[in-house]
Amino acid sequence: MSENGDFIIKVKDVSKDYGKFRALESMSFTVPKGSIYGLVGRNGAGKTTIMRIISGLQKPTKGTVEYGFDHKKLGNVGALVELPSIYSNYSARDNLVFQYMNLGLKIDSSIDEKLRLVGLGNTGSKRAGKFSLGMRQRLGIAMAMCGNPEVLILDEPINGLDPQGIIQIRDLLTQLNKDKGITIIISSHILSELSKLATDFAFVEAGKVIKEIKAEELENVGGLVTEFYTGTPEKLIPVLNSKGLKTTFDPESRVVLAKGYYNLTNVVTAASEAGVNIARVVTRETDLETYFVKLVGGESNA
Repeated sequence: MSENGDFIIKVKDVSKDYGKFRALESMSFTVPKGSIYGLVGRNGAGKTTIMRIISGLQKPTKGTVEYGFDHKKLGNVGALVELPSIYSNYSARDNLVFQYMNLGLKIDSSIDEKLRLVGLGNTGSKRAGKFSLGMRQRLGIAMAMCGNPEVLILDEPINGLDPQGIIQIRDLLTQLNKDKGITIIISSHILSELSKLATDFAFVEAGKVIKEIKAEELENVGGLVTEFYTGTPEKLIPVLNSKGLKTTFDPESRVVLAKGYYNLTNVVTAASEAGVNIARVVTRETDLETYFVKLVGGESNA
């Protein structure tokens, strides 16, 4: 993989105009090398436009895109933007052969390896036009992987899939990221699904990135969060951790924040046995969609 720093792609003040319509407005974000980077935004927010620019399918009106690898080398960027370009009357293997020919690659056993990797190794001569939506998406990902890309760019790959199809795509992308070391940029308007996969996020609205956030930070957003007030936080934290709660401590307010669901009576009892006096407990419950709506304003269409 690339040795050029800790970023794989850096978008700097990119704007894109279509006639008088401005689709992107000074968009900036940085994709860490080896990450699964999620672009989250409502339909029409600008996700597809920036992905087309990053993948080289379009040029920005203003701004620049920096790459931490040789992005001009054929096959180094794999993209599945909008619907995959599939030859419906041909098999999955034939489609990959055509893609290899387009890239000038040698036709070899790596084609069958890619088909096995995406779960299409046993489709034989079945025409791609007979595939389910999930199978077509997996074939599109296999085609994007031809040339062994450093970066895989996927626009709404789980859109329209049933729950089983979503799980299959999610497991596949996780495997590609961990086993192959491929950086993945993936867009979706469904934050709850993307949160199960991505390591980093950019929230997009009206052609701008309004917030970048790590998965660790996002974990503290959704679900039940409890503030525990005590004079001995160093004793309380192990008690909460033993109950399966994730904890953070704010030294200024001396409040222990606990993320997760629990039985309050059991926690208070265990704390008492550990010599901890809990002065006050404040709980609040949020969900990721509420967080998303607060960020972008208005109502979510997720």
